[in-house]
Amino acid sequence: MKAIIVKAPGGVEVLTYSEQPLPAIAAHEVLVKVKAISINPVDVKTRAGKGMYGRLKEIHKLVLGWDVAGIIVRAGNAVKDFKEGDEVFGMVNFPGHGQVYAEYVAAPASHLALKPANISFEQAAASTLAALTAWQAFTKQVKDIKGKKVLIHAAAGGVGHFAVQIARYLGAHVTGTASAENRAFVLNLGADNHIDYKTQKLEEAVSDIDLVLDTIGGDNINRSLEMLKAGGTLISIPSGLNEEVTEKARNKGVNGFFFLVESDGEDMRRIAHLLQEGIIRPYISHVYDFSQMKEAHLQQETGKTRGKLVIRIPQ
Repeated sequence: MKAIIVKAPGGVEVLTYSEQPLPAIAAHEVLVKVKAISINPVDVKTRAGKGMYGRLKEIHKLVLGWDVAGIIVRAGNAVKDFKEGDEVFGMVNFPGHGQVYAEYVAAPASHLALKPANISFEQAAASTLAALTAWQAFTKQVKDIKGKKVLIHAAAGGVGHFAVQIARYLGAHVTGTASAENRAFVLNLGADNHIDYKTQKLEEAVSDIDLVLDTIGGDNINRSLEMLKAGGTLISIPSGLNEEVTEKARNKGVNGFFFLVESDGEDMRRIAHLLQEGIIRPYISHVYDFSQMKEAHLQQETGKTRGKLVIRIPQ
């Protein structure tokens, strides 16, 4: 099978196509023939030596990627919920070695869900890490956001556009930040309000927020603290809260913490239900061929992608 190997961190030139043997599967795993892959900021960060690279740097033939949709061609003898021929999707082994940049992937059955019949493999692949991040942030990191004022940074991005839809579904009053060009997109996702982060001062545009979901990090964390009401919560995805910011949060009576999504088949089934019912929909801005992974990484690095990027695996 063809796979993309990273032997050392660097630019897109380190993404090397290679012939590899089919993965062996353990008793609790399935072998998936990959139909589509989704990529995320963590993919390009890890390729460059950041992101998850510290956890994976000892692996000689590192295969990136965690988001996959495909067809099961073999199931381990301990697998009860899936069989050969099932169409599945999921986020595999995050934050470990996902190995989905390949034509076949060995995946724990507990990380997958059946793909709804009403969505394509490309849509399914797009609705994995990003959708799970939003779902877990709003259902596991906080107890109940119904009736709460929620602000979502980068609301037009991969995590952000799912977060708007899921927060609205869970009954929150949603404000999303994005450029003016993405205003209609964010409002059509279900946001009640839009803030143009380029022309509006966030701290002046909104206040007394119950929950901020920050997908940007850096100075944005400090600014987010100014919008929160006492007792509010800041969830930061891309970067941890340093000691200074943690102290500021404590002084204001705000809960601030870093959150990392984890593979979870039960949560994937929740996402599958939302997709099946049309409650959430992925937005895919670009679909690339497997031979165009370098171009996809370059696009992801721009930080200007609306929704998701997907890689189609030719069969």
